[in-house]
Amino acid sequence: MKLNARVHGKGQPLIVMHGLFGMSDNWNTLGKQWADELHRSVHLLDMRNHGRSDWDSPHTYHAMSEDIAQYIKENGMEKAAILGHSMGGKAAMFFATLNPDKVDKLLIADIAPKHYPVHHQDIIDALDYVRQSKPESRNRAQELLGEKINNDGIAFFLLKSLHRRKDGIYDWRFNFEQIKKDIDKVGEALPPPAIYEGPTLFLRGNKSNYITDEDVPYLDEHFPDVQLATIEGAGHWLHAEKPKVFSENVENFLRQ
Repeated sequence: MKLNARVHGKGQPLIVMHGLFGMSDNWNTLGKQWADELHRSVHLLDMRNHGRSDWDSPHTYHAMSEDIAQYIKENGMEKAAILGHSMGGKAAMFFATLNPDKVDKLLIADIAPKHYPVHHQDIIDALDYVRQSKPESRNRAQELLGEKINNDGIAFFLLKSLHRRKDGIYDWRFNFEQIKKDIDKVGEALPPPAIYEGPTLFLRGNKSNYITDEDVPYLDEHFPDVQLATIEGAGHWLHAEKPKVFSENVENFLRQ
């Protein structure tokens, strides 16, 4: 498994992992900023089956953890700060609890260690609808997606992963079939014995229901040295909706 990465800056590494159906490009602006402000090397990963990284089965958090371990080893890192959003955040949790000696600090954006039922079915159906229609232009793909997704923000996010194949058909840059097959595993909970004792920051949007007040005991159970920050006016894509406040929280935590 070979992970594609955008790397900015030099210094102590910070590895950033996107969410489901995302890619490293989603974090490029913040990655450049953190490289400058924190004097770090910032590694923006394309997770397996996403972006320009290899496609492989299964699409599970244990497999993603092995990918991250391999990336750290191949790049000669002793340890790194790890930041992940949504699916990337759950992958970061799994990796940190399995490889605590490789993690300097852990930052999790809007995902809890609990189990989440499949709740992306409308998006999966829309993505499949576009694929089955085999659009021959970006505009046509956008029209097709708009027939199924009436949220402009979500549609814009998904369209970032649209690309033109060699046969002229527009398709998704992620491995749709494998992700669809393993979609129930994307909601997997962190197992009860899993603990990471290093400094950990959870960030949540106050308009998001991914981390509720009732979930706080689960954070303490798995991450004894945990902080929780709530970003006002932000939903699940808090880093895109409130980038300034999100970035300030990340930078302050990494400077501690």
